[in-house]
Amino acid sequence: MSGDLARRPVDSAAVRRRNLGAVLRHIAEHGACARTDIAAATGLAHGSVTALVGDLIERGLVREDDALRSGGRGRPGRPLRLVARRALSVAVQITSEQLRVVVADLGGVIVWRESVAHHSAPGRPESMADAVAAAVLRAERCAVAAVPMAGPGGRGDVESGSATVASVAVAAGPGEPRAEEPADSVLVRIVIAMAGPVRDDAAQTVLAAADFGWLRPVRLGELVGERLPGIGCPIDVVNDGNSAALAEYHARGRRGRLVLIEAGTGIGGGVVLNGRIEIGSHGVAGEPGHLPVALDGPVCLCGARGCLVLYAGPEAVLTAAGLGEELTHTGLEAASARLIEALAVGDTRAVRALETAGHALGAAILGITALLDVDEVVLGGLLAQWFPWLEPTIGTRLAGRRALARGVELGIAPAVLGADAMLLGAIEFARRTVLSDPSTVPLRTVAPGV
Repeated sequence: MSGDLARRPVDSAAVRRRNLGAVLRHIAEHGACARTDIAAATGLAHGSVTALVGDLIERGLVREDDALRSGGRGRPGRPLRLVARRALSVAVQITSEQLRVVVADLGGVIVWRESVAHHSAPGRPESMADAVAAAVLRAERCAVAAVPMAGPGGRGDVESGSATVASVAVAAGPGEPRAEEPADSVLVRIVIAMAGPVRDDAAQTVLAAADFGWLRPVRLGELVGERLPGIGCPIDVVNDGNSAALAEYHARGRRGRLVLIEAGTGIGGGVVLNGRIEIGSHGVAGEPGHLPVALDGPVCLCGARGCLVLYAGPEAVLTAAGLGEELTHTGLEAASARLIEALAVGDTRAVRALETAGHALGAAILGITALLDVDEVVLGGLLAQWFPWLEPTIGTRLAGRRALARGVELGIAPAVLGADAMLLGAIEFARRTVLSDPSTVPLRTVAPGV
């Protein structure tokens, strides 16, 4: 009995947070709606909805329209709308040379962005944490200051050194504040996306990041947080492949299971199951590059043999196509462009290189689908660029399984979001987190005036 009593306050708080999120998500997804609509959709009592809406209004996340809504029983009510600009999130993508930074509102609209060199020394995660913290502080200062001042359809440019950063405010929609009503914006979430598996612990630990010389676990979230003592919001670190997978999942409007396989410097990816990123028990789920596709294949750096990256990774494909020196001297993008030119004219080495990659990808996809029974496999990064030449071979490899299991449809498609997928996924991660628990957004210090 005493144990039950001790748990009740915590359970009650959790239930209230969950209900608060259900109400806010309904308003965010459906636009202007009445309290009775919310009660009917969520199953909550009308009195509970009224109390929860009052909480959301005090937090500045919801406002009432001036226009009265009528047509039902009782007195007319004012429709409720999301104030998307109240809650801002910063997403930071760490690349080999740059930090790509965006600030987005609760509707997913990007209101500020920039790219800056991080000059981080290999093997020194502290210097990377310094650069990320500085970028977040600049993003908060510029975006929070700019958003309330931007009227519907307005545009402001912030000049910084040699870079011009655009802060864009789109025309006011269902979730936007009125021109005369500042959103009183606050930063509520920071999400950092980078290569390498990430453990879901308090320190947001990156287990390893070979591209940055991090060969031991790095408590990246904790390191960044120590440099932002007054930031006042949670910091999440996510694998960039998982982030891209989440973005592609939402871009397709799907409900189900999706796996992303993408080629950048190597092969990465992510798994999204019913709208949630799946990282596994140790943070290493969704790393298709090291799926073994040949028992007698060459030895991989990971210690296994015949990994997918050895056949379908950019270095393997470009070298097999006779473009290894091009890759070394001009870089990945230029070498890939040359490969596409060679494929377009039917160059024998180029075609064979893509056939080998397609066979390996087909083997990996067969293994993935046998284990996870996914709805769609998306090929991103360079694999999306090479998709027209990969698809026939992948299809041939999957033909037997499709013939055996008739009626089981598996979609194989190129990614649609390009280079922005990782940032867009980080934004969506932050957005969904806040919509699930609006209590992380502080109460407004100024009366909402609604």
